[in-house]
Amino acid sequence: MGEVNSFIQSVPREYFIILSTILFCLGVLGVLIRKNAIIILGCVELMLNSVNLLLAAFSAYKGDAHGQLLVFFIMVVAAAEVAVGLAIIAMMYRNTKSVDVSIFNKLRG
Repeated sequence: MGEVNSFIQSVPREYFIILSTILFCLGVLGVLIRKNAIIILGCVELMLNSVNLLLAAFSAYKGDAHGQLLVFFIMVVAAAEVAVGLAIIAMMYRNTKSVDVSIFNKLRG
């Protein structure tokens, strides 16, 4: 574990922050622009993974495993989110034959 931490600590923190910010912004941009529900789910996953990258990097710099434990819980929540999201998308496709999220306004009562 010490070898991994020393390798990660050899990379400047700013690189992890910049990469994580770029990934998070791409995810937000995808959620706001795209209308395909599957792509939106992928963009939400990209945002969660960018946060995971930052948490794991800071945890390695600090030498503490609490950030990595938090990464594990975020991955569990992301897996549950994907399962529920895909079930909703499957039901939406079964009823409307489309995965376009703009048709959700037709669901209002």
